[in-house]
Amino acid sequence: MNTNFKLGVIGCGKMASAILSGVAVNNFINPKNIYLYDINESSSGGLSQRFGFNLLNSINDIVNVADIIFLAVKPFKADEVLNEIKINYKKQLIVSILAGVKIKKYLDILPDAKVIRIMPNTPALVGEGMSALCSSNNVAEEKFNFIFNFMSNCGKVIKTTEDKIDAITALSGSGPAYYFKIIDLMAQAAVRLGLNYNEAILLSAQTALGSAKMLIENNFDTVQLIKNVTTPGGCTEVGNKVLKESDIDCILNKTIEDTMIKAVSLG
Repeated sequence: MNTNFKLGVIGCGKMASAILSGVAVNNFINPKNIYLYDINESSSGGLSQRFGFNLLNSINDIVNVADIIFLAVKPFKADEVLNEIKINYKKQLIVSILAGVKIKKYLDILPDAKVIRIMPNTPALVGEGMSALCSSNNVAEEKFNFIFNFMSNCGKVIKTTEDKIDAITALSGSGPAYYFKIIDLMAQAAVRLGLNYNEAILLSAQTALGSAKMLIENNFDTVQLIKNVTTPGGCTEVGNKVLKESDIDCILNKTIEDTMIKAVSLG
């Protein structure tokens, strides 16, 4: 699939901005072929000024010009936006990052539409996003692979099935917020032991970053990596014991489970 098609984007919030920034920086699509619409003109206008994207005045304008329609509005706006698209819909591929909104919803309003759902996350802003893609059965492999590569411009991507998307939403979609909290809590603990916050948060964040990279580069073997850090009778062993005896497992399990339940309810 060539990159000369016209991409129409409806909704230009932080997530869409992160994805489009990656696409623009890597020259994956010519900016002249990207068209934006957002009810908040400052959002679409800022992106347009930065990268040279085209600004349009309505959803209908997007539908009339786009070969692929990229949806990035709030999930509760799904019905309203899809019904506006329906007025002049020309069976373009629909690509959506709307959390919780099932493929069936799109097909109920746009019968026979070809739909790809994406669950991205905010580290796309720094080129380290994690995205998962699933699609309706009628999406051609060529188009699916194109969107897979499109999302690869802002991080890693996996192919999945829709029955897993809500769990993925809880783990990687919402996950950055939970990691930020853990990183901050560890830094705050160090502050109470005498460090200033600026050095503590850097130490904590860089340790998280380095640990994640080690995990990815060592076949995700958490057990062995924990052993590598833990000297028998040493400092880390004491901390491991505290974690083991706490209810952190239950807390994190409930965090992910409750988040997934909310994602399910959005659909």
